[in-house]
Amino acid sequence: MKTTSTRKRKTVNTNQRSIATAALLGMVFCLPGAVFGSTGGQEPAGGQSSTSNQSSAGNQKESPSTKPGPKEKPYGLIFGTAYGPDDHPMYGVHVTIHPDGRKKPSWELMSDHRGEFAQRVPPGPGDYMINGEIEIIPVVDGKPQKSKKKMRLKGQAKVHVGGEEEQDFSLHMSE
Repeated sequence: MKTTSTRKRKTVNTNQRSIATAALLGMVFCLPGAVFGSTGGQEPAGGQSSTSNQSSAGNQKESPSTKPGPKEKPYGLIFGTAYGPDDHPMYGVHVTIHPDGRKKPSWELMSDHRGEFAQRVPPGPGDYMINGEIEIIPVVDGKPQKSKKKMRLKGQAKVHVGGEEEQDFSLHMSE
């Protein structure tokens, strides 16, 4: 009969790893002048810097948080809330927005659980027509009633946006 031995794995002491990691982090955060060659934002007494006749702006790189990013295009904002016949916010209202004078919708949205919707529009003065529509199936005891007729609610509003501004309004739905 032949006996087999199991191979033992080398165990690594995790305490030694965590101590080494803590020591490294301590050096980086506690001694920034020693690691990165800066004085940590403090100047020696007398108001003179420790470097002789060198400009600090030329030697330091700008951090990513201070760099100016790409400029965002200006815009106006149409922000609305859809309300039902009982004056409670309505979820799931199909909202279409188009500039006044055009027939086809430029934007189609859906209201969220608070009945809110928002759309960015080009800046500058402009009138916009907002239409809302929803079909409601009657529910009794949490069960949809197929025999009853669906209610179709509609709402319409006209909004004027004058430049880079946010225009808030309410869209009231009725039969």
